[in-house]
Amino acid sequence: MSFSDITLTGVFLRFVLGGGAVAVSYIIARRAGARWGWIFAAFPAVYIASVITVAMGTPATEGVPLALGVSRGALAAMVSNIVCSVAAFWLIGRKGWKKGLVYALLIWLGCVAVIYVAVLKSGLLG
Repeated sequence: MSFSDITLTGVFLRFVLGGGAVAVSYIIARRAGARWGWIFAAFPAVYIASVITVAMGTPATEGVPLALGVSRGALAAMVSNIVCSVAAFWLIGRKGWKKGLVYALLIWLGCVAVIYVAVLKSGLLG
């Protein structure tokens, strides 16, 4: 999928689902406490919007391989997000929120790079 294949409908769908998930997470966290808001913050709305956009914008024969590619990338991203969350939890308490967050994001970037090279480029996931 190239940049010219991006549609306004696809961008809008990602915006609505992703923004909606964040808004619901915020509302629930404010009303029920942060322990419940995290459940919705982790909702993969952007992933679902990406798969729907691929399905809507391509014929079935081309859409399945593209959806599989999106899914592989989402798996790598979700694993990296878990690593980043654990790192942030640990580092923010020890380094303060500014340094801890920066270090956690750098760890996320390194994790994404390692997963991309080691798993996705090696063909381990197909």
